Amino acid sequence: MTATANRSALDVAVDVRFTPAGTPLAIRHEDRIWAAAADPVHWFTREAWPDTQRTAAVGDGDLVGIEYWRIQVRLSSNSALRTFTLRRNPPATQWFLENISGGG
Repeated sequence: MTATANRSALDVAVDVRFTPAGTPLAIRHEDRIWAAAADPVHWFTREAWPDTQRTAAVGDGDLVGIEYWRIQVRLSSNSALRTFTLRRNPPATQWFLENISGGG
């Protein structure tokens, strides 16, 4: 999928490499490595627990917190910036590219 100047809705699994401090450093999408070009924005939202249909033993951790990163990336120092929004649903470890905006 090619990003356009508009926001493109996706839901594609991606590999994310993190710094030792825990911020995204690079994202592999469509066999290309997109490097971080600015400080990312990090936040959490919560699913409505009764709607998740998930069950777990006491102490199994957060089953409703959805983690997000919004990060500006580029393929090279000469390429246009794009903004990726990444999402990870509980209790998964897989990151998903939720959308791409910017670039051309």
